[in-house]
Amino acid sequence: MRKIFAILVTVVALLLSSHAAFAQTTDFKLGDELLMTKYHYLIDGKRVGLVTNQSGVNSQGVSTIDVLADDPSIQLTALFGPEHGIDGKAQAGAYVESYTHSVLGIPVYSLYGATREPSAEMLKNVDVLVFDVQDIGARTYTYMSTLNYCMVAAQKNNKTVVVLDRPNPLGGNIADGPMMEDDYITFVGVDNLPMAHGMTAGELARFYNRKIGANLKVVPMEGYTRSMIYQDTGLSWVQTSPNIPDLDSVFGYMATGLGEGTGIGQTDKFKWIGGKGLDSNKFADLLNSAGLPGVEFEVKPVGEKGGVRLNITDYYTFNPAKTGIYALTYAHSLTNFTVPKSGSAVVMFDKIMGTNKIGQYLEQGLTPQQIEAQYAGALNRFKEQRKQYLIYDDEAGQDAGPTEEQPISVIVEGRAIDFDADPFVDANNRLMVPLRAIVEALGATVDYDEETKEITIVKKGQKNVFMLNSNMVLVGEELKSMDTRPVITNGRTMVPVRYVGEYFGAQVNWDPVTHIVTVD
Repeated sequence: MRKIFAILVTVVALLLSSHAAFAQTTDFKLGDELLMTKYHYLIDGKRVGLVTNQSGVNSQGVSTIDVLADDPSIQLTALFGPEHGIDGKAQAGAYVESYTHSVLGIPVYSLYGATREPSAEMLKNVDVLVFDVQDIGARTYTYMSTLNYCMVAAQKNNKTVVVLDRPNPLGGNIADGPMMEDDYITFVGVDNLPMAHGMTAGELARFYNRKIGANLKVVPMEGYTRSMIYQDTGLSWVQTSPNIPDLDSVFGYMATGLGEGTGIGQTDKFKWIGGKGLDSNKFADLLNSAGLPGVEFEVKPVGEKGGVRLNITDYYTFNPAKTGIYALTYAHSLTNFTVPKSGSAVVMFDKIMGTNKIGQYLEQGLTPQQIEAQYAGALNRFKEQRKQYLIYDDEAGQDAGPTEEQPISVIVEGRAIDFDADPFVDANNRLMVPLRAIVEALGATVDYDEETKEITIVKKGQKNVFMLNSNMVLVGEELKSMDTRPVITNGRTMVPVRYVGEYFGAQVNWDPVTHIVTVD
């Protein structure tokens, strides 16, 4: 019994520890792979809706659709596809229809057609909405906007969202570019993020959730650190959309694709930038003399357009968002292109920039360095804010966050307990859980006497009596003291899990990465 006590005390102590154990993982694993092993309880016995496309595959290239369809312990009831469709073949901005899957016979709902947010009707046969889509690390790439809209829908319809985490292919250390302002939030910029956010899907989900409040579960990767780029994972790149066939397109996306409506644009799938009236040699000279890290610019006119091709020399130091601002600014200095302006409607240029200020700076003739200085304050505030939502370690191997606790999940005998009040760590560093749900999950009964404030737990003839707001508990015939006390929070009676475990002789384990407690 004393051994069990010691284990449970250790569990609560671990609640205050960092994610260091995760940093020591050596084998890289995707979230979709870990879902089928240590996190399977999140979907076991549930009706599952899956948001995915062709990029949702495991390290062996097997589709998450097929993996879940073949899982006899769940029911895959619906598929949801983002922009470009569930097969990723529709062109950018193209309307995508919903249909019925020819093999599985389940609906494939388009989230880039009649609606971009799952409706209550779409979610009626779904208990858990699972998200598994590869992002490219840019605020304007709409897959993460779809994640945001799915979280909003899940919150509205009381559904759980499970995000299967994947790498940010650009790495997790570069966050740069102008910040999204509230007035310019749209589907191509869904939250207050810089152009390059340096976060994974799971981290973004946690960031989004500060506004949404969904029942969110993130299945993290193993063996992933912030300094890793996609090439370090050993994964093969799966084309995420028609114009992102390879990693050079991923890295070039923000560097070449910011000039919507200016006449300065990209071609060769984001590997070239230029436009009519642009002197290729002068453009290349300005860019090559700017000291931009990890890239060289090759003079390459295309037809009537002057421009340059990006040759990325160091993928670790290359900064796509910074490069894009420099390229656009130098192009304006050479051509004096007309800057698109928002009026009653917001123009796409401002939607992409997240503000109308970049256009103003261009018209004022600011240098790229001066433009950087203008948005540096807001960017630095974001970098500080995002720390509390990060999951993975930084490049120095130190804990990068979060500074605020993740929601705590409790698994009893292999089954996740759905509490109507969140577990929490009290002032005595004890993990407090809703009493009734956890003891009933262990096959006990709970009685509460409103008059005496006594909480009675009975299992197989054994009885424990707790007293609300008292540190005394009657264990059988013996009166014992606790170092904390049951309380009522949000209308629910909360008790320390240590004593639940002690009474039932349970083994308790704590996962510091996911904040999951297992009681067996």
